Amino acid sequence: MTENNELEGRNVLVTGASRGIGYAAALEAARRGAHVIAVARTVGGLEDLDDEIQKLGGSTTLVPLDLRDGEAIDRLGAAIFERWGHLDGLVANAGQLGVLSPVAHIKPDDFDKVLAVNVTANYRLLRSLDLLLRQSEAGRAVFVSSSSARSARPFWGLYAASKAALDAMIKSYAGEVVQTNVRTNLFYPGAVRTAMRAKAMPGENPETLPTPEAVAPLLIDLLSPALQEHGKLFDMATGKFEAI
Repeated sequence: MTENNELEGRNVLVTGASRGIGYAAALEAARRGAHVIAVARTVGGLEDLDDEIQKLGGSTTLVPLDLRDGEAIDRLGAAIFERWGHLDGLVANAGQLGVLSPVAHIKPDDFDKVLAVNVTANYRLLRSLDLLLRQSEAGRAVFVSSSSARSARPFWGLYAASKAALDAMIKSYAGEVVQTNVRTNLFYPGAVRTAMRAKAMPGENPETLPTPEAVAPLLIDLLSPALQEHGKLFDMATGKFEAI
């Protein structure tokens, strides 16, 4: 990857930033000059991220937050408005796998938890941050989804349904902001060496998978002020943009 400072002076919020793809994406954004607003539940992971970003000469604002707390998301948006007045980039990465189970056997509580993180939290982020993204001269938002939304394999119904709902919501949102400076897209990372993947595929050799660090540059490319693609998905499996 070529080093660049295209995000210099820009504020970028990353959810699920304490590990995996979110951690790598936050580091990549900082490497390109962004001030990173790092959101996650795990304080230790956020502190490790802060240490790494400081080594790069970058800066962070750490936000320990459970995305199921909608009122906390509202307060976050208000705090960003008071401090900066706008938000330049959003990487909505946090997600939950839930249980792999026949649909009829999924417990209501498990169903609610996955929808809360994968769908409702992203709605609450948009509700809180939309105006801030519009206030940027080039607001960029990318939502990490999954090809499971399309494949809907047996026993993956819960996760697939949540990602399909996310995809539909972002397609609608993209149409709503088409006349603004905001550009929003989906990102399908494919199989990546993460804890979530290990939980889903316990017998898989992780050494055969790309690392989060290999995926992060292409994800952060979607925050570029020069990006004009809008209302599309970038699929790591093909390396191309396509219609949602």
